[in-house]
Amino acid sequence: MALPPLVGLPTDHKPIGPHPFLAVGEKYVRAVVEGADATPVLLPALQPPVPPGQWLARLDGLLLTGSVSNIEPYHYSDTPTDADDVSDPARDATTLALVPLALAMGLPVLAICRGAQEVNVALGGSLHRRLHEVRGLSDHREDPDDPLEAQYAPAHEVRLCEGGLLAAIAGAPHARVNSLHGQGVDRLAAGLVVEATAEDGLVEAFRSDGGGFLLGVQWHPEWQVTRDPFYLGIFRAFGQACRDHAARRRTDDATPATAAPTDGTSS
Repeated sequence: MALPPLVGLPTDHKPIGPHPFLAVGEKYVRAVVEGADATPVLLPALQPPVPPGQWLARLDGLLLTGSVSNIEPYHYSDTPTDADDVSDPARDATTLALVPLALAMGLPVLAICRGAQEVNVALGGSLHRRLHEVRGLSDHREDPDDPLEAQYAPAHEVRLCEGGLLAAIAGAPHARVNSLHGQGVDRLAAGLVVEATAEDGLVEAFRSDGGGFLLGVQWHPEWQVTRDPFYLGIFRAFGQACRDHAARRRTDDATPATAAPTDGTSS
């Protein structure tokens, strides 16, 4: 029996007490195990970053998680970071380098909330820094005083684009999702295609238009993933893409290299 595929999850760099820690929310790790049927591997976000090529060649998928932090705006605009912004420069340095290399290597990528924003920025797109201040857009933030069950409850409907991956997973043109983000896609990067939009027109999900598995979603399908068929379907699709990648990797590893001719002739 083949071993479960390996899925990398970049960490957040955050203080816990007097020490810096590298951490990933348990809900993401659990969703990889229970939803994608894969083995999670935590990837440390350090400065300077560990060269991404050392990781990606050994992985079968990449999950870019959500976080309380935001990408520092100088990565996509000329606006300075505000004093009240929660940032994570080590994670920025790690993930923004991982994304293009992972895609070039054909690695399946599922990107959630901040992770979706990282993909868009890494590929040349930009973000709305405060959705609730943008004319015509809704406030997509949760109420932090609510219990978690309320914060992660379905908050609004998204329209799933006809013929897209999410519409196939949902088996319907619409779905209800949770909403816990203050930022979102402004200019979608070249090479990305809209998969879903919110009722106010905000891009809520996208995929790559170049083949392979790249899915970015602005909501949180990892939350209690086995309880929601749509959320579970997203992780199952990701897990299958990772298993397919693992099978190709095993085949490549098992294929012997062509021997060089020894009789002086050229091939």
